[in-house]
Amino acid sequence: MTRALLPGLAMLVVGLMLASLLIGPAQVGARASLAALAMGDRGPLSLVMREIRLPRAVLGALVGAALGLSGAAMQGYLRNPLAEPGLIGVSGSAALGAVIALQTGLAASYALALPGMALLGAVGAVSLLLLLAGPRGASLTLILAGIAVSALAGAATALVLNLSPNPFAAAEIVFWTMGSLADRSWSHVALSAPFIALGGALLLTLGRGLDALTLGEDGAEALGVGLMRLRLALVAGVAAAVGAATAVAGAIGFVGLVVPHILRPLVGARPSRLLPASALGGAALVLAADIAVRLVLPERDLKLGVVMALIGAPLFLHLIWRTRRELEGLR
Repeated sequence: MTRALLPGLAMLVVGLMLASLLIGPAQVGARASLAALAMGDRGPLSLVMREIRLPRAVLGALVGAALGLSGAAMQGYLRNPLAEPGLIGVSGSAALGAVIALQTGLAASYALALPGMALLGAVGAVSLLLLLAGPRGASLTLILAGIAVSALAGAATALVLNLSPNPFAAAEIVFWTMGSLADRSWSHVALSAPFIALGGALLLTLGRGLDALTLGEDGAEALGVGLMRLRLALVAGVAAAVGAATAVAGAIGFVGLVVPHILRPLVGARPSRLLPASALGGAALVLAADIAVRLVLPERDLKLGVVMALIGAPLFLHLIWRTRRELEGLR
C-alpha cells in the first residue's frame, strides 16, 4: 500500500485540478473548456480558462502542498501529533502583515502590496522566533516562543480591527482572514511559487533527521543528526512555505493538522515517508474544498477557510475518537 500511495495521491491531485478547471459558474462543456485552454482561440472562454481557472487550480495545489508538508514536518520534529504550521506564529504574523496592508490602503494602491506585506510579516515572525528561542534552544523552547509570537500577532491584528475607523476596511480584513482562492491571478502564483518551492525543498530534505528523532534527541545526535541545523531548516522551510501560502490565500486552517493524521497509518508512521504524502494529500484536500466552495453556494462568496474548518473540525474529532478507542483497546 505504501508504494502505491504516492502515485495514487498524485493521480488524485491531477484529477482534482482537472475538475477545478472544468467547474465554474459558466455552464460550458468539458470538451469546449479544454479546447479553449489548450488552443487559446476561443475568445472570452480562453481568457477565463487561462487567466482565472488555471491559476486558481495551480495556486490551490501549491497552497495545499505547502500546508500539508509543513504540518507533517512540524509533527515529526516536535513528535507531537497536535502540532501544526500555525504553532510557530508564521500564519498569524503573515495575516498581520496583510491586515496592515489593507488598513493603511497599500493593498488598494499596489496590486501585490497585500501578499508582499504578508511575506514580510512571516519573515518578521521567524526573526523574532529565532531571537526568542535562541540557536540551541530545545523543542519546548521553540513551542513556547511560537505561542508567544502567535499570541502577539493575534493581539496586534485584533488591535488593528478595533481601532479601524473605516468599516469597509474592517469588513475586507475579516473576509481576507477567512481564506480564499477566488480572484487570484498568475501574479499571485509567481509571487508565492518560488517561496513554496524553496520551503518545500528544505522540508523534504529533513526526512532522515526526522526519522532519527523518533528515537529522541539524544538518539538522533548519536546517529549524527545536527539538531541545530535541523531546526533552522525546519523553521526556514515552514516560514517560506506557509508564509507564502498565507500571503496569497489568507488563513486556511486544519490542512497541516488533519492531513498528516490521515496518512500516517498508511506510511508506517515514518516521518520521511509522510512528508511527500502529506504534500500531495494537502494539495488534494485544498483543491477538493475549493471545488466544494463553488458547488455548495455558487451565488454567494463562500470562503475556503470556512469550508476547510467545517470539513477539518469533524474529521479531526473523529480521529481523536478513533485514537481513544484504539488506546482503550490496548489496555
